[in-house]
Amino acid sequence: MKPLLIASEIYRKSSYGPKHPLAIPRVSTAVDLIQALGWMDPGRTLDSPMATVQQLTRFHTPAYIAALRAAEETQEVPDEVRARHHIGAHGNPVYKEVFRRPATSAGGVLLAARLTAEGGIVHAPGGGTHHGQPDRASGFCYVNDAVLGLLAWLDQGLTNILYLDIDAHHGDGVQDAFHDDPRVFTLSIHEAKRWPFTGALDDRAGGHARNIPVPQGLNDSEMDWLLHQAILPLIHHLRPQAIMLQCGADGLEEDPLAKLSLSNNAHWAVVRAVMRLAPRLIVLGGGGYNPWSVGRCWAGIWGVLEGRSPPERLPAAAESVLRALAFNRAAGRNPPEHWFTTLRDTPRPGAVRSEIRHLAEATLEGLPQLIRGVA
Repeated sequence: MKPLLIASEIYRKSSYGPKHPLAIPRVSTAVDLIQALGWMDPGRTLDSPMATVQQLTRFHTPAYIAALRAAEETQEVPDEVRARHHIGAHGNPVYKEVFRRPATSAGGVLLAARLTAEGGIVHAPGGGTHHGQPDRASGFCYVNDAVLGLLAWLDQGLTNILYLDIDAHHGDGVQDAFHDDPRVFTLSIHEAKRWPFTGALDDRAGGHARNIPVPQGLNDSEMDWLLHQAILPLIHHLRPQAIMLQCGADGLEEDPLAKLSLSNNAHWAVVRAVMRLAPRLIVLGGGGYNPWSVGRCWAGIWGVLEGRSPPERLPAAAESVLRALAFNRAAGRNPPEHWFTTLRDTPRPGAVRSEIRHLAEATLEGLPQLIRGVA
């Protein structure tokens, strides 16, 4: 089955505000690049629906969803709502589409779960809001579309699912949601000692989770080591019926909100390695706060799923997409030329530190016994 792409025009002009890290266009940039490269098949490109209130309250509390809808309607938040639900606080601003945009990301992931009920691959770059909590916004995430998609798979009768998260920030909301459910195994690779300051190596969430908190400066060689010495062995033992892969692009070296040193080759390698290891695969977006690095990374993920190789130099239409971007941070004042002319980063290899080797070994400790328990 050929992969499907789910997107929405809501992301094109929606912004969290001019000074917010999510002021930048991300999904629309990736989709425009895919189109400009000639990689888009209209017959396999779907518009994301908005999730209904009933669908959202499968995980989120009715009071929270009602507060989110009211915030969009009035563009105001009472003090008690702000304190209780963190809408308009803690980096989660009130903006024009504060309900419709997260409801659309959730609707896209739920659609992906339905489309993969009998198997297949879906790329939904608008998804990946992995910090959302049942009753409050967290980490720029108002709903947890990943949790909702995983619940939809469970509702279909699946009993052995892997959630794999390579965002620079720990996938805390997903781990918290399934820490007592042996049907969902969560594996998060993220920068150590970074917000939300969870996901330590010894945080095993009841045995159905593994966390790989990597040091600053993680390079492509180290990510490749983790892929082959931790991620793939885990998948081999789990033999999951479905994999949900969150591909936050904030681990790329150019990202302003993390201090990892990956190139987009590392993300593409993870996708390429896991895409045939389960009958069902949903690939999400997630973090990423440099419009050039995010757009190029996520467009390239679609290329991997499609079996395409990026050109050495982008065609003029794709280059125009990238030259039209603006970024009001230091990196955006004088962007390097290759951000406009290439899709693939120059690889960033390096030494594999002993800490990385230890993390890989620790990830697999007790694994055979654990898998027998899940089965």
